Amino acid sequence: MFEISEINKRNQKTQKLFQILFMMMTVLLIMPVVAILGMLIYKGGSIISVDFLFSNPTNGMTAGGIFPAIFGTVWLVAVALLVSVPIGVAAAIYLSEYAPDNWLTRIINLAIINLAGVPSIVHALFGVGAFVIFFGFGTSILAASLTLAIMTLPVVIVASRESLQAVPLAFRMACWNMGATRWQTIRRVVLPNAVSGILTGVILEVSRTTGETAPIMFTGAAFFLPFLPQSVFDQTMALSLHLFVVSTQVPGVPEDLPYGVALVLIAMVLIMNSLSIAFRMYLRGKKKW
Repeated sequence: MFEISEINKRNQKTQKLFQILFMMMTVLLIMPVVAILGMLIYKGGSIISVDFLFSNPTNGMTAGGIFPAIFGTVWLVAVALLVSVPIGVAAAIYLSEYAPDNWLTRIINLAIINLAGVPSIVHALFGVGAFVIFFGFGTSILAASLTLAIMTLPVVIVASRESLQAVPLAFRMACWNMGATRWQTIRRVVLPNAVSGILTGVILEVSRTTGETAPIMFTGAAFFLPFLPQSVFDQTMALSLHLFVVSTQVPGVPEDLPYGVALVLIAMVLIMNSLSIAFRMYLRGKKKW
């Protein structure tokens, strides 16, 4: 048996100390999330029912359900994804695979960084000027979704570019040596191996678009609608705006109603993110490297 030296003992103590420190930091990060979920379940869980989820608001939105808001939120997120993901992935492919390192590329990268830091209310005003007025879409799902797409585009671009650059260069070299073109290499080798990382950006986009209020308040979300939207040119209710309205603008709202709306909103985000994460894990499991 070898006697443990004094320096090894000190290293073990130091390692144990840092392990405890990092564990405490992790617990501190998780505690607010658990506290928020616990409070929402405690104060809003009693109102959750089939009728609450699948009926319209009544009595000036002080009773009834939130189905129009749920339906409208799905509309907004789906259209925003359909617009931003193809554009974001295409931009990431250009920046990662085609663009040379010159002043134009640096300007594009700077613009992406600046776009990510713009406050959501500024995006809302841009959406009003560009999509509601200039393009003539009016206050509609299309205008609101395009505004959300512009706002979340940097997240998709950055996540997709990092994922594309993580694919080993040897994969590309092997394809080029076999006579494949650059686009064939990207389409058949690079993209399939980067899909799981691209989904990370999509997950972050879903989380942000579902909970945003300011961009949709001015471009497409309605205070109250007695009917469901029939096309992307109609207005719609949304959970985030509905939560703001019943919390601040409607008198006589039962105490558990805003908490119930918030609980459903978080549940929707968790469900959509869980599905995306499960699909990403499935794709990662198919990787050969």
